[in-house]
Formats: sequence, structure tokens, C-alpha cells
Amino acid sequence: MTGLDLTTDVLVVGGGPAATWAALKAAQDGADVVLADKGYCGTSGATASSGTGVWYVPPEPATREAAMASREALGGYLADRRWMTRVLDQTYAGVNELAAAGRYPFPTGPDGRQLRNGLQGPEYMRRMRIRVQRAGARILDHSPVTELLTDPSGAVAGARGHRRQAGQPYQVRAGAVVLATGGCAFLSGALGCNVNTGDGALFAAEVGAELSGMEFSNAYGIAPEATSVTKTAFYSFATFYREDGTVLKGAASQGGRSVIARTLLSEKVYCRLDRADAAARQAMRLAQPNFFLTFDRLGIDPFTQRFAVTLLAEGTVRGTGGIRITGDDCSTTVPGLYAAGDAATRELICGGFTGGGSHTAWAISSGTWAGRGAVRHARSLGVGAGTRRLVAAGGAGLRPTGASGPADGFREVVTAVQGEVLPYEKNYLRHGDRLTASLEVLDSVWEESRASLHAAGGDAVRAPQAASMAAHARWMYAAALARTETRGMAKRLDFPSQDPGQHHRIVTGGLDRVWTRTEPLTTAPTAPAAPAAPLEVAS
Repeated sequence: MTGLDLTTDVLVVGGGPAATWAALKAAQDGADVVLADKGYCGTSGATASSGTGVWYVPPEPATREAAMASREALGGYLADRRWMTRVLDQTYAGVNELAAAGRYPFPTGPDGRQLRNGLQGPEYMRRMRIRVQRAGARILDHSPVTELLTDPSGAVAGARGHRRQAGQPYQVRAGAVVLATGGCAFLSGALGCNVNTGDGALFAAEVGAELSGMEFSNAYGIAPEATSVTKTAFYSFATFYREDGTVLKGAASQGGRSVIARTLLSEKVYCRLDRADAAARQAMRLAQPNFFLTFDRLGIDPFTQRFAVTLLAEGTVRGTGGIRITGDDCSTTVPGLYAAGDAATRELICGGFTGGGSHTAWAISSGTWAGRGAVRHARSLGVGAGTRRLVAAGGAGLRPTGASGPADGFREVVTAVQGEVLPYEKNYLRHGDRLTASLEVLDSVWEESRASLHAAGGDAVRAPQAASMAAHARWMYAAALARTETRGMAKRLDFPSQDPGQHHRIVTGGLDRVWTRTEPLTTAPTAPAAPAAPLEVAS
């Protein structure tokens, strides 16, 4: 091929926290590492543009027990205690390492001790990029991957992509690949999510990997109208109002977001953070300064003035579903392929609900395990691994099965997919009839994409990116239809109660034909999976 041609032990695809931890640990284990990021590693992605909580819990039995128990009911008792314990241990070690080796400037409390349960994304990711470079890994910025490469046995053996600034293709031969590409927010406009289009999930499915938890994908974040900041923690201090100024009963950031969604279908919803006292207001500004940047620019005091809000889809970025992992090292069903961060399912620690610091905890932990696991696999191949014959795995958006369509056909695909996954009444307020109708549309979009979607030159990346969004939406809705109950964030208006008989995971996959199957949990629930309270159904 023309363009850059590299050989390495481990290729990490992505540039967020999970990707940088994977690259760092693989390099520290003595491997040759290449990290390929769609954007500029350290500044692109959901974490780099915001602050984030960390599931940082000291190793005290009672404290750890409380931390795990607090999340299990929210997730419908689908989490795995062994994995939760592993993540708590690895996150504690990783954050301590970040403080010592990474010299992260954690704030200190009144007692002089550092407060390590939160990270400012820009500073965190700036330091992670530096650590990756100092460990010896090579970073390819602005170099989105477009497909994986396999050897004749089907094992993953590298990837191909496009270097935006050089305007040329590139190829990396690798002993193992870690997919840490993030989730899919469907280009909804949520801050930092313009690179999160589900690419890794499509790459994985194209080589035969499976996905899990894709029904837990209807996450929507609250944001001031016509803005992009979806940090929702501070809305716990909010009162929500109708257009006429009356309080919107039942509306809340936690447990009442569906009320906001239903109301937004017919009128504007307003908000004021009027439940925060003076001390809380000061603490909030110190903890999340970027949350207030929007208000400052608009000349709004969110504590005393009402402002209109909207809900932005965050899909599997804040949701839970992703590539199914099968081993403690975050390996997948495909040899040589590992998954980490939001690209991987987080059911093992979150069940059917994701929130708070579990995002960062999972990124640190899964990135560490995947990076080290990829090194072990690469070394097991022995000499000659870099000379394996390569087979290109990409399909939709790269190699149409029929006549190529217009060069900008990806725009129509994106619009069509967004029309089925962004509206509240389709994705958030889910009902079987609407899910079925949307899935029929999405199947048609995929079929047309597979037959004709193709782009070249500077748009060479956009076509497979659009195909990734279409594939992601189909897996989401197929899994949502398979879970005929309400559990965790997978709410069904036509099945508003939790069904003890469905205390299982749903695995999905496939490209031209999407399939689902149930997977029993390997451990018994820590508490009875009692029926949930009935979901309030929209009138």
C-alpha cells in the first residue's frame, strides 16, 4: 500500500483515558506501542473537555461494601461483585499512581489530605499524553482507523486508517489491538462527543466479535438549550418549571428525567438551581468550572434566573453497552482483539445503569488490563508475527457491494440514523411498536449503506463512521426489543415492571442480520431482583 506502513507489538485505537492507560501499561511492560487517535490525543473525546468523578474508594471493607451496594439496585442487579472489586482495587492503585508518578494536582481538603475522587479532564488528559510519550509509545494524531486487519486464521493483526493532515492512508501491523474508541452519541452535539460515533463496535463486529448490554443505551444528558454541556450532577439542586412558570411536578435530574422528556415534546422546560445554598454554590464552581462557562457567556446566573433546558442523547457514551469482553484481561471473542473504556460493555461493574465515577474507574481499569493483556498475546505469537499475511475486514462505507453512491451519501445516512435515535419519543420513551418501526427504517438504511455508501479523499473516514452509527442503532434497538421489561436504564413503556425471569444479559451482534441471545449471569444476585416500581407511562 502507499502511505505510512508500521509494525508494532500493540496497536491502541483511541485517545481518551482508556486508550492512554492501555498504551501506557503496554509500553511500561516493554512492548512497542502505537496509539492511533481520530483527533489529537489529550484534547479529543468526552473526558478531555470536562471534569469527571472517580470511583475512588479506600480499601476499607465497610466502605467498599457500601460503594458496591449503592449501584447494584440501580443496575438491576446485573453487575458482578468480583469485577466490581477488581475495578475498585485497580482504580485505587491507578489514581494513586496518577498522583505520584503523574503528579496530578489533586485539591486538598481541610485536613490537608488530597481529594482524589474527581479529575479535571483537560489537565488529566494532558498529563496522560505526556506519560504515554515518555513511556516510548508512538502517537498518531488525526489518524482515524477505518478497518481492522486479520490474519488467515481470523485473529486480529493490525488496522488501516487515514492520516487527515498528511492526506494519505496508513497501515499498522500489530501483534494485538486494543479498541478504546469510546461509545456512540450519534453526533448529537453533546460536548466532546463529536468523535464518538461507535467506530470500534463496528470494527469489532466486522471481525466476528460480540456486543452486550446494548439495550442500556438511551442515556440523555440535561443541557441549557442550544448548548452542549451535559454535566448533570448539579441539576440535583434544580427546580424545573413549565413555560407558564409553574413547577413541573415529578421533574428531576435523577428519577424524573422522563418527565422532562415528555414535556419537551409539547413545550419548553425551564430550570433554576435554586436549591443550592451559598456554600454549595461556591463548591460547585470550584469543582466544575466548565459547567458555569456557558452561563457566564450567556450572562445568566443559574442560581437565581430561569433558563431553558434540553436533553441531548449520549447513547453508549454515558450508557453501558459495548463490545463483550470474555476474560479478566478485557479480551474479546476474537483472538488478538481487546476492548476498553466506553467501547466495551460496562455491565460487569454497572449492570444496566452507568453514572458518576464509574466511567473513569472503568477507563483506568479496563485500559490497564487490556494493554497488559495485548502485550501477553503479542509475545505469545513469537517471531514472525509482523510478517503475517493481512486480510482487510472492513465492509460498509469502504467496499460497497453494489454501485457506489454519491460521495456525500454519508450525510443522508447520518440524518436518517439521527431521525430514529435522537427523538425522545423513540429512544428515551421507548415502546415496542416504536422500536420495531425504527428498526425497520434502520435496517433499510444499513442495507442501502452496505450497497452504495462510499467516500474518498478527505471524506474517506466519514462513510464508515456513518455506517458505524447505523450499525450501533440497530444493535441498540434489537437488544431493547429483546428485553421485554424495565430494568436499569432500559425502560419500556409497554413493559413497565422488572421481570425476575429476565435476570440475564443480552448479547447481540451481526451486520447484515442482527441477532440477539440471552446470557445467564455467572454469579447469583446479591439481592433479590424484585419487581421495580411501575414506570410512569406518558399519556
